[in-house]
Amino acid sequence: MNRQLVHTPEGVRDIYGKEYAGKLSVENVIHRQLNLYGYQDIQTPTFEFFDVFSNEIGTTSSKELYKFFDKDGNTLVLRPDFTPSMARCAAKYFMDEDVPVRFCYFGNTFINTSSLQGKLKEVTQMGAELIGDGSVQADGEMIAMVVECLLSSGLSDFQVSIGQMEYFKGICEQAGLDEETENELRDFISGKNIFGAQEFLDGKGVDSFYSDMLLKVTDYLGSVEVLKQTRELPLNPRSLKAVKRLERLYHVLCEYGVQKYVSFDLGMLSKYHYYTGVIFKVYTYGVGEPIVKGGRYDHLLGHFGKEAPAIGFAVVIDDLLCALERQKANQKEQEELITLIYNDTNYEKRLKEAIALRKNGKRTALIPEKEVMEHEQ
Repeated sequence: MNRQLVHTPEGVRDIYGKEYAGKLSVENVIHRQLNLYGYQDIQTPTFEFFDVFSNEIGTTSSKELYKFFDKDGNTLVLRPDFTPSMARCAAKYFMDEDVPVRFCYFGNTFINTSSLQGKLKEVTQMGAELIGDGSVQADGEMIAMVVECLLSSGLSDFQVSIGQMEYFKGICEQAGLDEETENELRDFISGKNIFGAQEFLDGKGVDSFYSDMLLKVTDYLGSVEVLKQTRELPLNPRSLKAVKRLERLYHVLCEYGVQKYVSFDLGMLSKYHYYTGVIFKVYTYGVGEPIVKGGRYDHLLGHFGKEAPAIGFAVVIDDLLCALERQKANQKEQEELITLIYNDTNYEKRLKEAIALRKNGKRTALIPEKEVMEHEQ
C-alpha cells in the first residue's frame, strides 16, 4: 500500500474524536443564535461557475481559486467565499422580493494559498446575510449578532473592529484617483505598508495635501472618540457622511448593549472589492487572523440582475476553535458515553437497556465482552 495515501494534502486535515465533537457543539450554538434572529437556513453548491467569483465581482484573486472543467468545457471553481454565492442565489430565487430576506449558512471554503503561508486551504465557515435592508439598523443587527454568537460559543475576550469603505473612497475621489490607482493604494494601506503607500502616491504625483489625508486614515484607530477626531479634517461630503453613519451605528450598538466589544479603524480596508460601506473584523488573542469578517455590499446583487442592498458576515469556525482552546474558554462538554458490555448470554438484555437509554437521550454504545478482554490484555 502506498504510505502517502494515508496522509492528507498540504493545507487540509482530518478532524475527529473530541476535537470534532467540540466543533459540532460550537456550530450548534452559533446556528441557534442565528435562528433566534430569524435567519433561515440555505445551502449553496460547493462549486460554481467561475464568473460568480470573477475579478469583475471583486472577490478572491483568480490565482488562489481551485479551478476545473466540466464535461461541457465550462470553467468551475470550488467556492472561496460564500457572499457571491449568496448574492447569486438571492437574485435567482428572490428577484421580485421587496421585503428583507435573512439567510444563514454553513459549509467549507477553499483557497489555494501558497504553501509558505502555513494557512489551511479548506476551512469551515458559518455566516449570515441580510438582503434588502440598507439601514444603519441592519448594520447594527449584524454586528450585535456577531457578538452574541461569539459569546454563546464561550469566547469572552475579543474585539469587533469597524471601518467604513466610503470614508476612504471619498478621500480617493477628492484626490482625483482613478479606480485602478485606488485599488493599488488599498493594497498598501490594508497591509499597513505606509512607506510603500507614500512612495506609491509620490510616484503618481498626488498632491501632498491629499496624500497626507490618505496616509492619515491609519491613525484613526480606537474608541468612538476617533470619529470625533476626523471632524478636524476638511472632509469631503462623501467621507463626512460615512463618519456620521458610523456615529449612528455606534448608537444602535449601545442600544444592543454590545458597545464594550466595539472599536473603530478607518484604515481598515478589504481585499474583497465588493464591499461598499461598513466593514468589520473580529480579533482575539491566540489567533493571527480575524475570526470573523463581514461588511456591506450594496452593489453585488446587481451583478446577478437584482438591485438590492445587503450586509453579511462569516465566522471562521476553525480559527474560533483555536482561540477557544488557547484561551481555555468554557466549552460545553459532550455528554459522557455509556458503554454496555455484552456476551452471548446477556445480549438481548443489554440491547433493551441500550434502546431505553437512547430513547432518553443518553449516548450509549454496545461493546462485545471479548473485545474488552482483548483490549485489557
